[in-house]
Amino acid sequence: MTTASDPASAEALHDVTLTVNGVFQQLRVPARRLLSDALRHDLRLTGTHVGCEHGVCGACTVLIEGRPTRSCLVFAVSADGASITTVEGCLEPDGTLGDVQQAFQDCHALQCGFCTPGFITTITAYLEDHPNPTEDEAREAIGGNLCRCTGYQNIVAAVVRAAEIRRERTAT
Repeated sequence: MTTASDPASAEALHDVTLTVNGVFQQLRVPARRLLSDALRHDLRLTGTHVGCEHGVCGACTVLIEGRPTRSCLVFAVSADGASITTVEGCLEPDGTLGDVQQAFQDCHALQCGFCTPGFITTITAYLEDHPNPTEDEAREAIGGNLCRCTGYQNIVAAVVRAAEIRRERTAT
């Protein structure tokens, strides 16, 4: 029988390098450490929420190489070398609210806020490829993220509003 103090029971650690929100990070993590846990516990980026731990709810969505990904389904070692954006990275460079965050505020798309980080990252990526979504397209875009409070109408409005804000900012 091994104990926690027994070296044979110690789990091997692996070096992982990530660029998170533009900042180079080096971690030593067990092979089975989830990316969501590495972000939250090792890097203290607690904006990434963990809801279902099965990839269903979308609260843990981050952008890996610009693509929305459920961080509770990815091992940190699998993301080695990747560029990751969390909700904290969706701010403007000067620290003010990003387009999607501002739209959530403008459209009252927040309630309890638990699901919000996953929506923010998902919508941020969506708008890169779809700069002028209709309400139906916005509903489709957020279809993989669950919210227990809002009823989605204000979130759909926030997608459309975020697209407007982006167009306004690029027009100036």
